[in-house]
Amino acid sequence: MNFRLKNQKSFTLMEILVYVAVLAIIVLSVSTFLIWATRSNAKIKAMRETSDNARRVIEIMVYEIKEAKSIYTPTSTSTQLSLETTHYLISGEKTSYIDFYLCGVATICLKKESENPITLTSDRVEVNNLEFIRIATSSVQINLGINFKNPQHRPESQPTINLTSTASFRTY
Repeated sequence: MNFRLKNQKSFTLMEILVYVAVLAIIVLSVSTFLIWATRSNAKIKAMRETSDNARRVIEIMVYEIKEAKSIYTPTSTSTQLSLETTHYLISGEKTSYIDFYLCGVATICLKKESENPITLTSDRVEVNNLEFIRIATSSVQINLGINFKNPQHRPESQPTINLTSTASFRTY
C-alpha cells in the first residue's frame, strides 16, 4: 500500500528556527519594557514620597511662623526653632510655644506646649539637613533636605529634595 498525502503541509527546520528567533526577540523586548516600567514606577513613587514630605513640612513650618509673634530665643538654635504664639480668647490673651526640631535620627517633630510631639515626616524618608536662619527681626529662613530611605541601595530609589523658604512673623 502506497499512501500519499498530496495536501500535507509541514514546516522546514529553517522556518521553525526563524519563528523561534522572532518569538524570542518579541518576548525579550516585552520583558525589557516591563522591567523598565517597573523601575520607572519605583523611581516616581520615591520622588513623589520625598517631595510630598518636604513640601508638607515646609508648609506647616511657614504657616506656624506666619502665625507666630516671635522666636522664643532661649531654646532656638540653628536646628531647632521655638516660636512664641499668642491666642486671643474671650478671657484675654494666651501665650503658648511651638517647637520644630529633629527628633530621633532623621525625623522632624512639631511640639506644641503641653502636647506630645508629632512627627511631620514619614518613616520612608530621612532628613539630612534642617537649618533655621533668622533674617533681621521678623523673618526666618528654612533650609530643608530630605532623602528617600533606600535600604536596598537601588539607584532608582535615591531622590533627594532640598528646599529653602522664608517666612515672616505676623505684625500687629
